[in-house]
Amino acid sequence: MDRDPRVCVFGEDVGHYGGSYKVTKGLAEKYGDLRVLDTPIAENSFTGMGVGAAMTGLRPVIEGMNMGFLLLAFNQISDNCGMLHYTSGGQFTIPTVIRGPGGVGRQLGAEHSQRLESYFQSIPGIQLVACSTVYNAKGLMKAAIRSENPVVLFEHVLLYNLKERIPDEEYVLSLEEAEMVRPGEHITILTYSRMRYHVMQAAKTLVNKGYDPEVIDIRSLKPFDLYTIGNSVKKTHRVLIVEECMRTGGIGASLTAAINENFHDYLDAPIVCLSSQDVPTPYAGTLEEWTVVQPAQIVAAVEQLCQ
Repeated sequence: MDRDPRVCVFGEDVGHYGGSYKVTKGLAEKYGDLRVLDTPIAENSFTGMGVGAAMTGLRPVIEGMNMGFLLLAFNQISDNCGMLHYTSGGQFTIPTVIRGPGGVGRQLGAEHSQRLESYFQSIPGIQLVACSTVYNAKGLMKAAIRSENPVVLFEHVLLYNLKERIPDEEYVLSLEEAEMVRPGEHITILTYSRMRYHVMQAAKTLVNKGYDPEVIDIRSLKPFDLYTIGNSVKKTHRVLIVEECMRTGGIGASLTAAINENFHDYLDAPIVCLSSQDVPTPYAGTLEEWTVVQPAQIVAAVEQLCQ
């Protein structure tokens, strides 16, 4: 916002309250009420306003207080945000960032615990990224704001409390590159967002058992970084996908199809995908855990794949 006066923020409680998860804390005092605009509880209205603002030259960052609430703005995101560059014959660009918390929290109930990545992945004209660390959250956010394309940035509700030392100098990450988290030889584990931490927890156990997993945070959910993924598959010949998205029609299903289409000849075993169960997320804590992939399941899947 210092660098580019066209950047503005819209959303519920993003102003003097600082956002429901304090992501915009202090911005209203620094940049004023017009650049950090508190909106009514009307996702379809302020998302549509953001698309219009982008068409006229601004670079809005639209916050959904919860990604589930953005279902109310699905028409604006799909029919307007994703398509207007095409349907206007290139007359308009839509440099918009749509961001907010999603995923399964801790007993937030079904409506506040949705995994909607694949809903947005299916929209033509939208780029989709998921941050997982302090470092990549900043780098991907900057890249998304500077992109000429509409970008949906998924933040996980349980990762806001992460702390990490990041460079003082400016850096911007690619919106289309995966991150090699841990090089390995025996199996490729593809993951993103909060599941990165479940995978790395499982990796410690696997190393102690003699396995050498390669862990990749895919980060870009659309398009997939098939260069990085493909090189890993050619090396390990085995793939495990770990996601928090739903099993039916999730990110893992799309990724499985992409790997089978492009790298089938390099696979020595069928691709295994561990996903959340196809049920509304229960409120009860013990039941909630059962719906999400846990580290022990990842260990068991790797042992089975590497037999």
